[in-house]
Amino acid sequence: MSTVLVITPIVIAHWPAIAAAISAAIATMGFTTVEEAVQATAQGSVAEKEKEIIEVEDSEILPGSEGRAEQIVVEKDGIRATFSRDARGALRVCMEGKGLSKQQLRQLGEELIGRVTQQFVYHRIVTELKEKKMAIVGEEVTADRVVRLRVRSW
Repeated sequence: MSTVLVITPIVIAHWPAIAAAISAAIATMGFTTVEEAVQATAQGSVAEKEKEIIEVEDSEILPGSEGRAEQIVVEKDGIRATFSRDARGALRVCMEGKGLSKQQLRQLGEELIGRVTQQFVYHRIVTELKEKKMAIVGEEVTADRVVRLRVRSW
């Protein structure tokens, strides 16, 4: 007997869990984390760049991680993405890049958000399966990045 489940992602977690998903996702896309000291020196050149802010639907970063930086800045080929928590607690991404349109920045930002969401949900599912004493007996990632897990219940 088999069952097919389609997961609709809702991202609700504390910042460390979101940060882990961001780190895993950016690595797969060739982005690297920008250090805070580098961020401060680059602020002057930001005015020339196009900027697009994208809010992640169905997301909430829970409060309670006071004293921790709730922002991650990553870059690739002159494109900067800043992941942060907005005033309402939702995850958002600010995309910046010189020579790119808002539409191009939005498309890249949505791809980044998709990867972060996928990493978050994947980790959450695997953790839940382990807690419920279920074993992953097969895993497949298709060319279009669909993840298929085969699970056995004991």
